[in-house]
Amino acid sequence: MPTTLTTTDELAAFCNRAAEVPYVTVDTEFLRERTYFAQLCLVQVALPGEDESDAVLIDPLADGMSLEPLYELFKNTNVVKVFHAARQDLEIFHVEGNVVPTPLFDTQVAAMVCGFGDQVGYETLVRKIAKASLDKSSRFTDWSRRPLSDAQKTYAIADVTHLRQIYEHLSAELAKTGRTHWLEEELAQLTDAGNYVVKPEEAWRRLKLRSNSGRMVAIARELAAFRETYAQERNIPRNRVLKDDALMEIAGTKPKSLKDLGKSRLLLRDARKGAIAEGLIEAVARGLAVPNSDVPKPVQGKDRSNLNPALADLLRVLLKAKAEEAGVAPKLIASSSDLDDIASGHTDGVWSSGWRREVFGADAERLLNGEVALSAKGQKVKIVAV
Repeated sequence: MPTTLTTTDELAAFCNRAAEVPYVTVDTEFLRERTYFAQLCLVQVALPGEDESDAVLIDPLADGMSLEPLYELFKNTNVVKVFHAARQDLEIFHVEGNVVPTPLFDTQVAAMVCGFGDQVGYETLVRKIAKASLDKSSRFTDWSRRPLSDAQKTYAIADVTHLRQIYEHLSAELAKTGRTHWLEEELAQLTDAGNYVVKPEEAWRRLKLRSNSGRMVAIARELAAFRETYAQERNIPRNRVLKDDALMEIAGTKPKSLKDLGKSRLLLRDARKGAIAEGLIEAVARGLAVPNSDVPKPVQGKDRSNLNPALADLLRVLLKAKAEEAGVAPKLIASSSDLDDIASGHTDGVWSSGWRREVFGADAERLLNGEVALSAKGQKVKIVAV
């Protein structure tokens, strides 16, 4: 069984060893079903090597345990921190320790750049690169309960031990193909701490608003801000305060009293009285009080009234050909929505700069300008200068 570190001194000693190696692999186990912020239950870390002491479990729930030595390791720019599908892990560490591990290597992103498809899973990479299999039977267990079973420990440590071989393989492949800078571009957003700060006043932007009414959007903005603040302060899931469909219903009906609010069909029972109900009524009032000149504009997509369907189809053919040539998933370069935007005359998408421009964007621009055409030669699509 892997060693479980339960004291700050043990963790500090391990992190001192880790500070001397080129990389560490990291994963977490957490619970989020009953809280707003994820509850960190376990951290797994492995160093390069095959010795049992090179991979450990860190118990953040142990009495007196401080993760500060781990956070110092995360700040050490001489050690690469390797994760798979890192976003949720990074959010947890930013909330818990106000730190985003750098430099970062995300094997899911790297695998997409190396041609393993869109959002490839860890289990797939273990099978294809490490030539091993995973026992997933402990995946949905309660990681907050102690003691952890041997099965849980075995499952958890496998998420970082195989990751070493996967990292070394993908890192070498990126260097060989000259695509390391592709990965760096993709990871720039992941390491931006601003991605992990949820501002209540901006929470409305995640809503799927189906109204063009600025007043309704103003009310929805206030309701979403109230919900976010209430959920954060009490560390409960936002949907336990107010679900999205109920929020939109209230934004539409604009209740001005608790009696009006009680007529809602979709409101949860706990939201019909007390602090939540009063907060909802106050939020509606704030939304109604916003001057007409200051109501927010509904979040809208780009204007596609000039969409040329034939051009969009040509761009899809070009994208598929260029993605196949580069050995990457087409969705990683541009989405179907991106292509419709391009065919509508919007030339400022993700494809217009960086490595995406190298692979697809420059040729797409030439196609738009009538400088090239597409032809077929056997099973291949070719770009032909006009």
